[in-house]
Parts: sequence; structure tokens; C-alpha cells
Amino acid sequence: MKAKITLAGELKVGKIDRRIFGSFIEHLGRAVYGGIYEPGHPLADEDGLRTDVIKLINELGVPIVRYPGGNFVSGYDWEDGVGPVEQRPKRLELAWGVTETNQFGTNEFMKWCRKANTSPMMAVNLGTRGPEQARQLVEYCNHKSGSKYSDMRIAHGYQDPWDVKLWCLGNEMDGKWQMGAKTAYEYGRTANEAAKLMKWVDPSIETVLCGSSNRGMATFGDWEATTLDLAYDNVDYVSLHQYYDNRSGDTASFLAKSMELDDFIYSVICVCDFVKAKKRTKKQINLSFDEWNVWYHSNGIPFEKWSVAPHQLEDIYNFEDALLVACLLITLLRHADRVKVACLAQLVNVIAPIFTENGGGAFRQTIFYPFAAMSKYATGVSVKPIIDCPKYDCKEFTDVPYLEAIASWDEEKGEVALFCVNRSLEESLELDINMLGFEGYQVCSFESMDGYDVRQENTFNDERVKMHANPLPEDNGTAVTAQLKPLSFNVIRFKKK
Repeated sequence: MKAKITLAGELKVGKIDRRIFGSFIEHLGRAVYGGIYEPGHPLADEDGLRTDVIKLINELGVPIVRYPGGNFVSGYDWEDGVGPVEQRPKRLELAWGVTETNQFGTNEFMKWCRKANTSPMMAVNLGTRGPEQARQLVEYCNHKSGSKYSDMRIAHGYQDPWDVKLWCLGNEMDGKWQMGAKTAYEYGRTANEAAKLMKWVDPSIETVLCGSSNRGMATFGDWEATTLDLAYDNVDYVSLHQYYDNRSGDTASFLAKSMELDDFIYSVICVCDFVKAKKRTKKQINLSFDEWNVWYHSNGIPFEKWSVAPHQLEDIYNFEDALLVACLLITLLRHADRVKVACLAQLVNVIAPIFTENGGGAFRQTIFYPFAAMSKYATGVSVKPIIDCPKYDCKEFTDVPYLEAIASWDEEKGEVALFCVNRSLEESLELDINMLGFEGYQVCSFESMDGYDVRQENTFNDERVKMHANPLPEDNGTAVTAQLKPLSFNVIRFKKK
């Protein structure tokens, strides 16, 4: 098969916010305990933080991490996780049916963020608690001194404020599974008051309004419109959550699911702009896609109820999962003008790119590699290419392009990166790349993930599914011809001479 891509600087989508490569740590399973925090581990530092995991997180390139949930946050008393560790209470954690020891809390997370070269994205409990407790947490984290909660932080041993800039107003509040679930009107009023009080404490912060829990919710659309109508003036982003699966075993349909994501994002943008027009305001609400991933391999695996940090939701990812993650990232970058924050859920062990063994090693899952490559190279602005390629029909979709692609252009660095997935199960794509307005740019590298069985996984002893270097494609100065193998993720980079 043959395909053609045209890249031009005039086709800029928008500036790529580095926070689009964010992730998520919830008090769920072994994400915290045995994941990022494991006192007594041979590679743990003086704070009990696993340095091998921090090294992998730095390699992954995660600029922001959402915490502490997730469903967990809707029943969380933040005061349980601060102060002397030996005095912290154990709680029955109702969201996931475990016992929370609270050995790891707000200050431990903030210290971990600094060591992991990332920034915190804090969530407040608007399920069983409300605006008062939310503004107290902002005061604890961000106020310098001279007030009840800032002085409490200082008494706990942290003189300087943490200066947390991004705050989630609860989590999935329309879900029946959520502690303190609310109607759209109830949540909109609560979120507005919480955001108002939080910004009165610290006007520099940004807030994220909960959108529908996923696109399949009966509330979807009306929820966004109602809550935004109530809280528009005090919020900056609306959240989106979505997970994807291949329970049917249909790879062709599975790899086309980024088309669903594209439509989902467009739908929410339309609702945001409807409310903007209704209010006759110039303020624009952007999107925070703060939960997304493939999730289905570990569903239904039993664990002991009320145990501490059991093995929960530990998907082991395969090659086709990595290809879809690449397609999903490409889709997020295609909407870089409105998607400013996104969080791969989650970061360690729980549906995560990094997997650890308690007391042992850690390895990179298959989905680690496309994320790390795009986090590293997708800088500057997003450029939407003009694509001419064959299409296919499958069980769930029609007119699916075999080629999924997006580019980034960092004019300051003089770099262009093209990210492509060939969805074809059997055929290579001969790709012609025309560079318009990029005089002096020359191919400098060509990496890909290809040649693996779709069910191939990585393990502690064998990380075989990964990126590898290829010979540079043919470059005649104005056009480049590259061969994209079947079922492949490809990164082709250009550097200005």
C-alpha cells in the first residue's frame, strides 16, 4: 500500500502543553504501596521512595501527576494523611474495599513529586466532604504561614508551601459507584462554591470541573452543559475519562478506537463552546483528559477484602495495547489547542506503564515505549498533516484510515517529529512525506515498534517489545519516502541543518 503525508507550518493546531503527558497515582492496589513507596526495599531512599521507579518515571517523561484519586478521593479525609506517621489512623477504604494505612499522604506525595521531577495535580473530596475542606487543603498546601492550616503544615515539618497550581474538583461525580454521587445541579453548585473558596485562598490556582464519568453515561452531554452553566466563571477545565478494551479479540476494531476518542473530544468541545456562547463570555474552557488508557486484562481478578495494598487491576499489556496507546496519544495531540492536560491512568502497577515486584525489580510495559517517545519528542506546536491513505472497514467502524499520524514542530530547536501508526495487520505502507515550508530540514532518525505478535508482552526478564532504530529513509531534500511495517508505531524526526 501507498500513503502520502503533507506537512506545512501553516497547519498548526496549537501549542503542545507539556501537561498532556501527565499521569495518575491513586491509593489503589500497589500504585502507592509497593509502587512508588516501599520502605525496606533495597533501592528505597531515606523517605521510602523507590529510586528504581523514579528512574523509570524520569525516562517516561511525566510533567504532572494527579493524586490521590480517583474513586478513592471521594471518601478521603486529607487530614488522615498528614502529621506524625505513627499517629495516622487506618481506615476502611470503601471505593476499592481495602484498608488504607495513611502511611503515605499529602506531604510524602509532594516530596516524591520533587524527586521524580514532576508536579502535583491535586484532587479534593467533593463526595463525602465539600467546599470548606477543599479550601482548607489549598491553605495547607499553598499558604505561606500565619493561618491555621499553613501553620499546621509548618508544624508537620514543611516550612515552605508546596504551591500546587492545578486542582481537580472531585472525581466522576455522576457515577453510581462514587461515594457522595450527585446530580448535575448538586455537583455544579458544590463545585462552583469549592472553586470559588479555593481561589479566594490562592487566586493563582486553576481548577478542573468533573465531566461525565465516560462517554457511555446516560448523563453525558447534559451533565457537562448543566455543571458548566453553574460553575463556568470559577473553573478552567472540564475533565474527560475513557478506557478502551479488546474483549472481542478484534485487533482491527481495537486499533480504530482512537476514532471514538476523537469524536468524544470534539463533542465536549462543542458543549463547552455552547455554554460560552450562552454566557456571552470571552473565557474559553479547555479540556483535562485526566484518565485514559487500555483497561480490561485484570478485571474480575479476586483479592482479599480489607487487605492492605493487594494486587488490584494489574493489567499486563501486550503489543496491540501499545499501538492503541500510540493512536490515542496522536489523537490527544491532534486537539492540542483545547486538550491542555491529560493523565495516563495510572503510573505504576495499576493499569500502568511501569510494573514492579515487592522487594524486587521493575520493568517497562509495552505501553511505556510510545508514551516515552512522544513525551520526549513532541514539543513546540502540534501540526495536523494532510493524509492521503487507503481505508478499511471492520466490525465496529467504517472508513478507518490505515495511517494514524500527527506531527510536532519545535521552531526554536529546529526540529520536526512525525508520529505514525500503520494499522494494517498484513501490509506495509510506503509513505511519501512532503515537507512544505520546512527548507533545510533533514531526516535525522527513524525509530519504530514493529514485528511483534499482537499478544506479545514484556516481563521482568524480557522487555522485548520496545522501540528500535531503523536506517534513515530516502530523503531527496523536499520529500522523504519511508517504509512503515504492518502493525507499527513509527517516529520519524527531522532536524534543521
